[in-house]
Amino acid sequence: MMTKYYSTNLKAPSVDFREALLKGLAPDGGLYMPLHIPKLTVKEMEKFSSLEYHEIACEVLKSLLFDEISSKDLEAICRDAYNFVVPLEKVNDRKYILRLDQGPTASFKDFAARMMARLMHYFISRDKTRFTILTATSGDTGSAVASAFHGLENINVIILFPAKEVSDIQRKQMTTLHDNVKVISIDGKFDDCQRLVKMAFNDQALSDIPLSSANSINIGRLLPQSVYYFYAWVKLKNDNDDKVIFSVPSGNFGNLMGGIIAREMGLPVRKFIISTNSNNEVPELLRTGFYKAISPSINCISSAMNVGHPSNLARIVAYYGGLMDEAGAILKNPDLKRMRNDFYGVSVSDEETRSTISEFFKNKKLILEPHGAVAWEGMKYYENLSDNNKNQLFVSLETAHPAKFNEEIKSILGFSLPFPESFRDIDSKKEEFMEMENNYEELRSYIRTLNK
Repeated sequence: MMTKYYSTNLKAPSVDFREALLKGLAPDGGLYMPLHIPKLTVKEMEKFSSLEYHEIACEVLKSLLFDEISSKDLEAICRDAYNFVVPLEKVNDRKYILRLDQGPTASFKDFAARMMARLMHYFISRDKTRFTILTATSGDTGSAVASAFHGLENINVIILFPAKEVSDIQRKQMTTLHDNVKVISIDGKFDDCQRLVKMAFNDQALSDIPLSSANSINIGRLLPQSVYYFYAWVKLKNDNDDKVIFSVPSGNFGNLMGGIIAREMGLPVRKFIISTNSNNEVPELLRTGFYKAISPSINCISSAMNVGHPSNLARIVAYYGGLMDEAGAILKNPDLKRMRNDFYGVSVSDEETRSTISEFFKNKKLILEPHGAVAWEGMKYYENLSDNNKNQLFVSLETAHPAKFNEEIKSILGFSLPFPESFRDIDSKKEEFMEMENNYEELRSYIRTLNK
């Protein structure tokens, strides 16, 4: 049956996927969640083992989207979105790295942004409408969104980033595209950028302008992220009863929410390791039972995870029977016992992150970037808790190409890496972006000007 989407604030009517995708945020300020998650049988998942990534994506999304888009159109969209390799790198025993860094912006955000952009363009073109995409980024989201939406007709894109907390490469990937992609440097933190975006969505003075989000607050970002969990398992499993443990580097928690959706669809997951940097509000929630946002967020070298209050935590709390408002207040407690059974939370310091990158290269001759290093170290923490993990399948997620963090890599390993082909000539391109104070009135005025 067709899946409807409800708001985590429980004060807005349920909608179909198209409306949830194009609205981004529910009218009551909540995040859309599926009322029903379809199940895939073991037999259906078994067929995935011989398929390419874009074919697995089509099968998974076909179940989630039901008949809101034709199979033929969905197949074409998936083939176009996923035209790059997805390496699974064996480290030792049954420990693997899922490298999600081979897309056009060398980030795992390509998996979500490219699919979401094509789905949005499909519905907007069909309905003959025009939209403005408004999104905040702590690094890789912005570059992936800019690349995914660049040049699409009837869509303007506005991207906000914290002035001092993205790498030069991440900034240039956004600011050198131009045309329908507009980039704003905010004098503040990522949480400030995210707050400004949410204020715009809730602003009745902008209700005449069709706005949508490409952040992971948009359910259209999360559904595609469930696919690579299926892909890793079907390519690595010994048999259909082989349960996997994923270590997920976590900032805004969209990546983890995609994994939760995959598990609820039937993927045999034993546990998710929530690996964070020093912004450890979620591991602390699991440890103490109390949630406290970190404000301002702590600036760590794993910059995409510098999030003091993850938006997607409201979805996770809702899934476990609780209720969290936009400010992070828990109005109804989730089932912490079940959460602790499903998740293991760990915080990894910058010192540990650097040490992991160094030791990993020394011992394995493989290179991790900061986010992937946090995930790998988090996995080691969990593995050391028990002797029952010897034949366990572990998959650690690497979320960006190490060359995107060349200054940090050079300081740790003593050498730089060549850029991926997708942005090798980026330094020769002209940058265009505007600087803005942490002021909502300025942003509102800019949105109005762009939509005259």
